[in-house]
Amino acid sequence: MEACFLRSNAFTRTTTELNIPLIKPKFPTNPKKITFCQLGSSSSEENISPSGDWRSFRAKLIASQNAPIPLETATSSTEANPATLPAGDKWAHPIHEPERGCLLIATEKLDGDQIFERTVILIIAVGPLGPTGLILNRPSLMSIKETKSTVLDRSGTFLDRPLYFGGPLQEGLFLVNTQSDEVFDEVIKGLCYGTRENVGCAAEMVKRGIIGMEDIRFFDGYCGWDKEQLRDEIQAGYWTVAACSRSVIGLENVNSGGMWEDILGLMGSRKVW
Repeated sequence: MEACFLRSNAFTRTTTELNIPLIKPKFPTNPKKITFCQLGSSSSEENISPSGDWRSFRAKLIASQNAPIPLETATSSTEANPATLPAGDKWAHPIHEPERGCLLIATEKLDGDQIFERTVILIIAVGPLGPTGLILNRPSLMSIKETKSTVLDRSGTFLDRPLYFGGPLQEGLFLVNTQSDEVFDEVIKGLCYGTRENVGCAAEMVKRGIIGMEDIRFFDGYCGWDKEQLRDEIQAGYWTVAACSRSVIGLENVNSGGMWEDILGLMGSRKVW
């Protein structure tokens, strides 16, 4: 099966006015990934924390540290087990370093920047060349078909799908709700990203009913930094780094109004909701 991806020059790209300009690293590849479609059932990775998801487990620890301690608990010799504290369906909290599956949230220092003002960026990969991510809250200007790209999925499966602006660096990528991390690269559990090399696999999975059209979002462009560059931008106060629940970055929230405000609201009291 031949796998093709769409490319588009439909978006006008401008250079950011930051003192540290974006650079384009070589896009990360995972050596364990196969280069052909293998659409059998895939086993999920073993859980690495007592709660079944290390991000949720960490969030519960933070929630327990921030929560007021009842008098009877404070005077008891037995401490509550943080892993049993409920974290809720939707939570977000600050972290110190970018990690795969985290968010970069633009601060007021980026107000007025044509590309990055009030953006929420999902970090999809971190590696030796630096992090890469996709902007989640920029509108779709047109469908894939309307870009009139000369390189398309030959099956035409995705021609009517909207195309979102993912960043100023040229590359076609997509996010997909799936557990198939042998076919795609996992961002967080249940959410993966794909490149033009495996869009054909996504089309085949749609045809077989393994995933639905609502489980995919396509992006024109992405964001990329080297490690030192992003570290310097964070230290300069351009970005807040946050971990969040799966429900915060669900595909149904891509380009939903108020994402930037909603996430800051979750983080405002430094509690996990």
